[in-house]
Amino acid sequence: MTALPNTQQGATRAAQPKRRGRPGYDLESLLQIAAKLFYERGYDGTSMEELGRKLGITKSAIYYHVRGKEELLKLCVDRALDGLFAVAGEAERAEGRAIDRLEHLVRGSVGVLTEQLPFVTVLLRVRGNSKVERAALARRREFDHIVADLVQQAEAEGDIRPDVDPAITARLLFGLVNSLIDWYRPRVASDSAALADAVAKIAFDGIRV
Repeated sequence: MTALPNTQQGATRAAQPKRRGRPGYDLESLLQIAAKLFYERGYDGTSMEELGRKLGITKSAIYYHVRGKEELLKLCVDRALDGLFAVAGEAERAEGRAIDRLEHLVRGSVGVLTEQLPFVTVLLRVRGNSKVERAALARRREFDHIVADLVQQAEAEGDIRPDVDPAITARLLFGLVNSLIDWYRPRVASDSAALADAVAKIAFDGIRV
């Protein structure tokens, strides 16, 4: 076999993704297990030792990836929030009537929830007991304002019934979306689209003029 020139060998090595930790125990594996334990047992009820046992590694191996449990929580809630804000950005940039952009936001949020269920569940259960949780709640409030603004615009355009306060409509709308964490369990990939259709039909048939 002909050896690659040194420059090509270097380029090949650079193109290969770098991994930290033992094979099979990278940061993504750690986050998936952490999120699952956080929403099953609560953040305070989950120890680093327990995370290590679930992964079959020592606690010191976990610290190779993160500084501690609080950083794990931040990475988990940021995963959910980044997904929601990405969808919100799409809705804000889209053209057309506010009611259609609002529906895009609702459908997209259902998609984020179904794809990132453990992370969204952890996000929705934070209570502001730490700096990380308070920052997450502040970002959630920012997201809620985006929803309320879209509801208000849709009402001003005559597409949403005006006899309900826009802030209440926004809360009820995403209360419906957020309630999915209590019972939704993924089965097949097509579930997400069907679930988004169901939520949109129930919600928008009720708020449209």
